[in-house]
Amino acid sequence: EVQLVESGGGLVQAGGSLRLSCAASGFTFDDYAIGWFRQAPGKEREGVSCISSSDGSTYYADSVKGRFTISSDNAKNTVYLQMNSLKPEDTAVYYCAATGGYYGLDSGWYDYWGQGTQVTVSS
Repeated sequence: EVQLVESGGGLVQAGGSLRLSCAASGFTFDDYAIGWFRQAPGKEREGVSCISSSDGSTYYADSVKGRFTISSDNAKNTVYLQMNSLKPEDTAVYYCAATGGYYGLDSGWYDYWGQGTQVTVSS
């Protein structure tokens, strides 16, 4: 059974930091790419960042470049999203997702999804 479990969300003031974790199981981690997506109320789901577990290639949305960092710990089958200099605009439910094929910031590529974790940034 494929499972993705997010954790690390919470409430933080603008300018603060959070680190999200995505723990994966039920598949060969190194064969997949992992993406982070977010959805705020009334808005479309958007891609935030993604990483290839095999070669470590990463991509970021322009809105988070320089502030967020994605990383992968293959020994733990876990992907992290370090979020610094948080802004109120970052408030959303954050999801991790996995794909065994093409990957990027388009959610349509992803086959498996976690349950989401809430990130709230106050001003």
